[in-house]
Amino acid sequence: MTTIYHDADADLGVLDGSSVAVVGYGNQGRSWALNLRDSGFEVRICVRADASREQAAVDGFTPGTLADANDADVVCILVPDDVIPSLPFIGSARSLTIVASGYTLAFDRFDPAGDVGMIAPRMLGPEVRRCYEEGIGFITAVGVHRDVTGEAQARVLAVAKAIGGLRQGAIELTAMQEAVLDLAVEQALAPALTLVNGTFVQVMLEHGIPLEAVITELVLSGEVERTMRLVREAGYAAQFEFHSPTSQYGQLTRREEYDGAEIGTTMRRLVDDIASGRFADEWDGERDAGYPNLKRLRERHAGPAVREFETALRRQLGEGAITPAP
Repeated sequence: MTTIYHDADADLGVLDGSSVAVVGYGNQGRSWALNLRDSGFEVRICVRADASREQAAVDGFTPGTLADANDADVVCILVPDDVIPSLPFIGSARSLTIVASGYTLAFDRFDPAGDVGMIAPRMLGPEVRRCYEEGIGFITAVGVHRDVTGEAQARVLAVAKAIGGLRQGAIELTAMQEAVLDLAVEQALAPALTLVNGTFVQVMLEHGIPLEAVITELVLSGEVERTMRLVREAGYAAQFEFHSPTSQYGQLTRREEYDGAEIGTTMRRLVDDIASGRFADEWDGERDAGYPNLKRLRERHAGPAVREFETALRRQLGEGAITPAP
């Protein structure tokens, strides 16, 4: 049975007297550092000489270099996965190294000395801070990858508690389980949903529905977003009662129409690429080449032309709409 941890399962006292370093001060790093400090820890920020160092100083920290992390008892590595292997960090026999994603551990891209653990918030970086400040915390995936000292689990849970990651519960996962799940959502599920949405838009256009109306229905109105929030807060069955009988009948009677659609084969192939390490090898090659494919695809699908269209539409529809002067 899956193990789930809560605040009562962790004791911040196991870290008494421990020096804590946060490597990186971006979306996750800043939130973790502020949360750790508010939980009573003296935090050392280890960053390159860039804007993140300046932000850390503004926030009241005295930032040091990346190499300074080697002297800390607990080190939270909070930089992108593709950057971690290049860090000047080796750890020590008594140290605890924590990553916020299972990726580098699962695919043998990172192997510091000492205890190694994972604390992976199921939350975007800035929200890690907001949820802490609001007192609600967030759900987290946690796991011990290697226990040299015999204290790894207690220390990992203490850090998870300090950043707010046990308040809503933390699911115990291995680094490989977390990495496969996380990457599969991005690579197997997200592209499928993009295809479904794109096909739906095309069918609506064929029926003479204005593009603005379709985008409003899917995104700008907020209906889909708020419906999913109800699913999260109350569950599928409870939120279903808020749909009209017409909607309920239409959804349920047409559910099996897509049973013959062949997406399972493609999805399994994509997830096999993740679990086997083939994607990690591909991503290493992309990094080493200077990210040419990422830049090209980002330009095509999320470049200036797309941004300009979305900005213009949001001036007319949605919360940011500008009302014309009378």
